[in-house]
Amino acid sequence: MPVVVIFLSVVLAVMGWWLLQQRLTAKPWLEEGVIGQYDGTGSMSMPPAKIAVWVLIAVIGSLFALLMSAYFMRMGYPDWRPIAVPRVLWFSTASLVMTSIALHGAKRAVDTRYLPAVKARLIAAGFFGVAFVICQLLGWRELTAEGFLLATNPADSFFYLGTGLHGLHVLGGLIALAWTANRAWQKFAPETLRLNVELCATYWHFLLFVWLALFSLLTGYAQEFGALCGRLLT
Repeated sequence: MPVVVIFLSVVLAVMGWWLLQQRLTAKPWLEEGVIGQYDGTGSMSMPPAKIAVWVLIAVIGSLFALLMSAYFMRMGYPDWRPIAVPRVLWFSTASLVMTSIALHGAKRAVDTRYLPAVKARLIAAGFFGVAFVICQLLGWRELTAEGFLLATNPADSFFYLGTGLHGLHVLGGLIALAWTANRAWQKFAPETLRLNVELCATYWHFLLFVWLALFSLLTGYAQEFGALCGRLLT
């Protein structure tokens, strides 16, 4: 299960890096200096909102890792018939990539305090995010028209479960994106807006990473990669 292992390794590495930044091993009672000067802020350098987003990412990442593991285990049974992934999902993948790029651009623009560029890139991100959802729905419609229903085959069930679960998180990301764009139009302080854009971009980058891992499973590229690794190791 190379894709699942890689997915978990990346999530754990990012969480480990974040924990190291928090000085969890700090011992305030050993700090040198005048009593009362130590404020204890060294162990919690991140804003609470950023901590909440990273905890959310860890939970969602674990959920999808379990789903991918179940996918690998179930596909070994004789009744498994792989589903033909609609071509429109390639367009949805491209849309999600563009969403991530647009939000990265918004993050850079907010650092320069150029509000018109921030607004334009947030609008672009929202457009591509909605395009992703539309492409996913078109893919579902194409599969159901061809007779690939939820209860037709275990592979079909996993397809709808995986893409539907990811789609729900994308809808949540669109709500967060709309809320961030609204704050940009209300001309919030650059420091506050910077944090909103950064958190929104982080969440959407994570959604892209999850989708690429999931899409590689659905298209069979993960199995080919695993077979290649097996041949190289033997």
